[in-house]
Amino acid sequence: MLRAPAGPARERWLDSVRAALPPGTPWRRLPPGIGDDGLLGGLDLAATLAAGRPVARAGLLAEADGGIVVVPMAERLPPGTASRLAAALDTGTVSDRGARFGLILLDEGVADETVAEALADRLAFRLDLSGLGLADTAAAEPEPAPGAPEPDPVGSLCALAEAFGIASLRGPILAARVARALAGDGPIGQGAIVAAGRLVLAPRATRLPAPEQPAPETAEAPAEPPEPNDAEEASGPAAEAPDDVVLEAVRAAIPPNLLDQLLAGAQRLPAAKAGRVGQAASARTGRPVGSRRGDPRRGRLDLLATLRAAAPWQAIRRVEGETRRIVVRRDDLRIRILKQRTETTTVFCVDASGSAALERLAEAKGAVELLLAEAYVRRDRVALVAFRGTGADLVLPPTRSLTRAKRGLSGLPGGGGTPLAAGIDAAVAVALGVRRGGSRPAIVLLTDGRANVARSGEGGRARAGAEALQAARALRAAGLPALVVDTGTRGDEARSVADAMGARYLKLPRAEAGQLSAAVRAAL
Repeated sequence: MLRAPAGPARERWLDSVRAALPPGTPWRRLPPGIGDDGLLGGLDLAATLAAGRPVARAGLLAEADGGIVVVPMAERLPPGTASRLAAALDTGTVSDRGARFGLILLDEGVADETVAEALADRLAFRLDLSGLGLADTAAAEPEPAPGAPEPDPVGSLCALAEAFGIASLRGPILAARVARALAGDGPIGQGAIVAAGRLVLAPRATRLPAPEQPAPETAEAPAEPPEPNDAEEASGPAAEAPDDVVLEAVRAAIPPNLLDQLLAGAQRLPAAKAGRVGQAASARTGRPVGSRRGDPRRGRLDLLATLRAAAPWQAIRRVEGETRRIVVRRDDLRIRILKQRTETTTVFCVDASGSAALERLAEAKGAVELLLAEAYVRRDRVALVAFRGTGADLVLPPTRSLTRAKRGLSGLPGGGGTPLAAGIDAAVAVALGVRRGGSRPAIVLLTDGRANVARSGEGGRARAGAEALQAARALRAAGLPALVVDTGTRGDEARSVADAMGARYLKLPRAEAGQLSAAVRAAL
């Protein structure tokens, strides 16, 4: 996956890749708005009309067998097309034809546009040429991969993936393939492990490895080891830690904007239901995403799709006495499906209770201010819900006003209990109101997940935790996209809430406001 705007740097990179391929290797560029017949194969319209019988033709993926498929504007790829590309990568076949190809996704999107995760996760490399000029593209020869043979290369790569918070198994699998290719016919050495980690795992990192805790310097006898908590007992034995040299080498390869790329392969927000403004089909304007049967007076006629629908019936219609060369009837008419894009409203639900450290609350305030400034440019909106004590408050209704946002944020107090269920309920209510108004809502929950106040305002961790999970499941049932930012320093309570929501989970050790803002931009 290559993130770069159109320009000479990107074209030079593509030319270099093409020059490295054997002569005659297929090289296909995916046209925007391509249909299933063009992608997977379908009816050859001209041959069918000439022969009077259906004649099939190969699709673009079958034509690219043994070569490369380049996808411009991959961040705008329709979900259906992305899933078909992913299936072809998995099976190597399309419509009973061979289709083994390399895939290059050209990500040209802004911060709120990302490539489908199902597709990005299947690609080994993620490159970013943003900000590079033509003079910066001179490539040096790759360094060899020296080092002693690694006794367990797969285990080392899996340990690296775990250390950097990579949940998908495709990360270490692809890294193992890269290490094998770098090592050639010889044994896989530490150098190949380092190179594979830097190339494949570093861009996928979702967290930095936790620093080792220094041993306390004391002359007295060591204290008894602390008893393991329930979470540690439930997690079982820890995986073997990766080698320090390998870990530091991969850490050094992590891009400076790590959290910018944190959810760069995240799935797009789900489309709104029929009739919603946010993702509703438009009759006259928008981006083409296919065609359907319909009346051209109520939409734009798709001429090619209409002719394809009519072609198989020509022989029968001529027998019925028709003298026209091409007979098109009402049932053959197809109109384009066009999709519009509207604003997004991000509802921040902030834990302002005593369990959230004051510096964390300050970071959340800074992140919302940064996002609001960017939302003003994109014509998007931000809302803020805070929960503490015994309930939740709508601190900031959906707005683009910088002055109003700063006034609400500056007066946000901290301290008290953690009524997590009330906070989630309030965020859902705001998001549903946003959806009814035609905007596309998304919820960002910033909490450590340690609920201790029930909806009734009474204390009690067990009841409060159960109600929080119940509220999280209600959010999921409402079909609202969400991101949970774990602001705690220990425990997995926030992850449990994210799982119940069906939300993306983000752990931010020692996060700063700028990093948090970047992560949320990339996710939403």
